[in-house]
Amino acid sequence: MSAATGGTREGSLEAPTRHPLDWKNATFWDQENLDRELERVFDICHGCRRCVSLCNSFPTLFDLVDESDTMEVDGVAKSDYWKVVEHCYLCDLCYLTKCPYVPPHEWNVDFPHLMLRAKAVHFKEHGASLRDRVLSSTDTVGKLAGIPVVSGVVNASNRNGTMRRVLSKALGVHENAPVPPYHSDTLSKRMAKRQPSSLQAESTDLTTGKVALFGTCYGNYNEPDIGTDLVSVFEHNGVPVTLVEKTRCCGMPKLELGDLDAVAAAKDINIPLLASLVDQGYDIVAPVPSCTLMFKQELPLMFPDDAEVAKVQQRIFDPFEYLMLRHKAGKLATDFKQSLGKVAYHVACHLRVQRIGLKTRDLLQLVPDTQVEPIERCSGHDGTYAVKQEFHDISMKIARPVVTRVEKMDADHYGSDCPMAGHQIENGLGKEMHPEHPMTLLRKAYGI
Repeated sequence: MSAATGGTREGSLEAPTRHPLDWKNATFWDQENLDRELERVFDICHGCRRCVSLCNSFPTLFDLVDESDTMEVDGVAKSDYWKVVEHCYLCDLCYLTKCPYVPPHEWNVDFPHLMLRAKAVHFKEHGASLRDRVLSSTDTVGKLAGIPVVSGVVNASNRNGTMRRVLSKALGVHENAPVPPYHSDTLSKRMAKRQPSSLQAESTDLTTGKVALFGTCYGNYNEPDIGTDLVSVFEHNGVPVTLVEKTRCCGMPKLELGDLDAVAAAKDINIPLLASLVDQGYDIVAPVPSCTLMFKQELPLMFPDDAEVAKVQQRIFDPFEYLMLRHKAGKLATDFKQSLGKVAYHVACHLRVQRIGLKTRDLLQLVPDTQVEPIERCSGHDGTYAVKQEFHDISMKIARPVVTRVEKMDADHYGSDCPMAGHQIENGLGKEMHPEHPMTLLRKAYGI
């Protein structure tokens, strides 16, 4: 490790702390300043190499170093730094599970947010390809593909090998990547047909007992059954659920693209709606971990002085986190009618980094005669990374240890809190056994 890094080699034993993303500062956007910080952090990573198994960013970096003339970071061309950055999909695992040099350590390494900064600078200078703009415009695509006639055509095309090869050549979407279906009977439409709930749940020390569901674009257009399963489970537990209307995508796809202005625009729509519901006494849940994380972590770090963002951050929960808080207060229904047998449960990265523990596993294991085996390793999907032509094969390599674990378990059910990760595993298995979301499994256990 070069003398430029300074400091000591020992990692910090203190809990990690996260600094706000200083994206309003002109220095944030300065390419020379960014390159110096990339070189500094890459040098630290090169001297450590603990994160080599997490994603392809680190093997790419270490190969660049090892193949350079100096075999140090100073031998890597700065024009090659992007090869490292483009493989980071902001899973955050390096920060929270591997790196010993995160703040408050004096070296102050925040690899994911440095990659985010590099993506933002790159986006500002070069924009994004048509493929990347389409994949990250989840609301627009969902509304178009969710039109009744259009959804049938889109879904049929996505299942057709010839059409997938055309899509691969024209747009750069890999022909073997799982692409989610689109529903014209969206979660919003289903919730609009429901009679208003007359339930009045008791509050606890940490929950109000009434929930506003941030359905998410994926939960609305692609797998609305997850949302309806959630509503059924919560109402079985006496917790009334209302759907948050007129929301936009949480902003995570645009964040991963580096389009911070688009993230801010989505925040300006979503936060007032959610904060108003919090003021009315609602707790908020979202069925996709990435969306929950966006409101729990990324938006508060982008807007650290926004009181409304902080208000939402304090009242948004992962669904299983919420139900386990109810259980701790003695308010969870345990009238399970059906065992689940053996469940291979993939723990999504964006759930792990919320630092709430394995609440999904803990709840499912309350079901009699049920054994839940957690798999705490990345599926390599990320939402868009795995469907891109240039990254799909790498994503499947990242997923292989997860797929192998599921195969060896010979479980009765398998799935992930992240439905896209579930389908990534399904793609690796190559079998007819389909993933089931944990909320769907819980509904089955209740027999409702």
